[in-house]
Amino acid sequence: MEAMETLTKADLSKHLMENLDFPKKDADLLVNTFLQSIVDSLHRGEGVELRGFGSFRLRDRQARQGRNPRSGESIEVPPKRVVYFKLGKELRSKLIDD
Repeated sequence: MEAMETLTKADLSKHLMENLDFPKKDADLLVNTFLQSIVDSLHRGEGVELRGFGSFRLRDRQARQGRNPRSGESIEVPPKRVVYFKLGKELRSKLIDD
């Protein structure tokens, strides 16, 4: 399997600079503000829905019995909250249904 490239925050800022003719400072501020608003909403326990793209939700995972892969010893995995992302219909059709 070949390695996948990764889009970074810097790439997003560069895209804004090139396509919307934003100064670097403004593009960086826009990307950081957008991402921070998602983090803040999730921190408050709210979901985030970006129509056509997808939605972010928090899910609670129950405590469970796990296994140490090295020793095979049984261990208790504590409960935790995880971020779950669900693809929107438009994004799904562009990525998966082609």
